[in-house]
Amino acid sequence: MQERQWITARRSELDALAEELAKQLQEVRVERDELEIAERVLNRLAEQVRADAEAVAPVSAQVAGRAVLLIPHRSDAADEGALPGDYRRILAIVREADGPVQVRAVGERLGLDASVRGKLEPLRAKMTKLADRGWLHKRGDGRFTARP
Repeated sequence: MQERQWITARRSELDALAEELAKQLQEVRVERDELEIAERVLNRLAEQVRADAEAVAPVSAQVAGRAVLLIPHRSDAADEGALPGDYRRILAIVREADGPVQVRAVGERLGLDASVRGKLEPLRAKMTKLADRGWLHKRGDGRFTARP
């Protein structure tokens, strides 16, 4: 009879252990799922940072073995048709404005999330590039106007 009590007690211990292990396994699965989601988010953020960095990178092309600016100086270009499309859209938005515009306002018109400063930095770089090349005028307060 004593053997049966031992078997029953041991079975009870093993059932409790199995229940505890099942609980731990569930916790591990939940944590793994959370890590998988975090990894996907980090990958998307890394792709976005990479795309933003490419948008800010100097734009040039090789023509006959020498570098040519894809954003030409205003005096070198016959018209704004020489600018890439996104730069033409920026220029059009600034020209449509009643007065000086902030980068945030242009970003909103382009559909960017203006509440996130990092989203506006590539746009700010493009607008500064347009100002450096004579297409826009950057005022001391950081706002931009179209050159006549």
